[in-house]
Amino acid sequence: MNDSSWDAPSRTGYGEPWPTSGQGAASAGPVYEGHDVQETRPMPIVPDVPANGGDQDDDGGAARRSGPLFRDEVPREPGRPESVHPVSPAAQPSPTPVQPSSAPSPGRQKKSAGRNLGAAIGVGLGLGVVVVASLFIVKAVFVGVIALAVVVGLWELTSRLAERKQIKAPLIPLAAGGVAMVVAGYVRGAEGAWVAMALTALVVLVWRMFQPPEGYLRDVTAGVFATFYVPFLATFVALMLTADDGPRRVLLFLVLTVVSDTGAYAVGWRFGSHKLAPRISPGKTREGLLGAVSFAMVAGALLMQFMIDDGQWWQGLLLGLAVAASATLGDLGESMIKRDLGIKDMGTLLPGHGGIMDRLDSLLPTAPVAWLLLVLFVGSG
Repeated sequence: MNDSSWDAPSRTGYGEPWPTSGQGAASAGPVYEGHDVQETRPMPIVPDVPANGGDQDDDGGAARRSGPLFRDEVPREPGRPESVHPVSPAAQPSPTPVQPSSAPSPGRQKKSAGRNLGAAIGVGLGLGVVVVASLFIVKAVFVGVIALAVVVGLWELTSRLAERKQIKAPLIPLAAGGVAMVVAGYVRGAEGAWVAMALTALVVLVWRMFQPPEGYLRDVTAGVFATFYVPFLATFVALMLTADDGPRRVLLFLVLTVVSDTGAYAVGWRFGSHKLAPRISPGKTREGLLGAVSFAMVAGALLMQFMIDDGQWWQGLLLGLAVAASATLGDLGESMIKRDLGIKDMGTLLPGHGGIMDRLDSLLPTAPVAWLLLVLFVGSG
């Protein structure tokens, strides 16, 4: 059997086999009836269309590409010339209508704040009233507010460590030592805070000895870290409070941190396009950092000049810059912890904010920076 007989129909394009050997080898192409039929059709002249659709929108271009290439292209019967098939208007395919899409385009998506702004604002105002009232009425009451925030923050941190990593940092000695650190810092100054921290770390080491040795090093390491991260850093707020103008220093520190966070959020939400640290916190942008620095420096210059005795505006600029940097690093630091734990928030105690630790993330590392710069600029009195 001749091998060419298997693929003969596919060589003509019209389902006709190649001529057999009895017909001779002269007919090598497709067979047509009649000699007046054109073997090729003239190509209609079509104006060039830019690859990107020119001034047309993308939806219109997509609609044209979905139809036939040429308007006059209709099926023709084999063996008959194309001239006998006039094109009627009814035979022309109608363009496919483009249905408007209800989904917004990627470039026009409405930005979302990601939280309940109403609840966040309400809770923030409530906390602000409590802080200001306790700060300017009785200093000792504000020390109690700091101690309460420390205990709740330690509870949130140790709970998440136990849930996500099975790390059992002892909460009871941490909470007792945290309160002792805050009180010692207010009563005895920096030396009292250091002594209380050392004793707290020692108690954590001993407390964990009454449990099985498996995981001992892991648990006490987490306990010592929690001792430094929450109560020791919070003690610097109590140190600021010991000065004669302590309430104003603490208020300056709180306002600058809030202004820095607000500037980062507002500018980053409106203009942010370049990620600051995408592997740690995808929502933070370089534009947001510039907003934090700008807002904090302006607020620092004004508040330092008019709120702090002997304060100068240029000192406020430097203080605002330092606060913006430390607040951003503190926020990134806690984001790193939460990403390692695989959680979004440390808790759910504050509607619209998360947990106490989600509010302390910027304040804790900023407290020693603000305390040190205020001591250098205007003294410790």
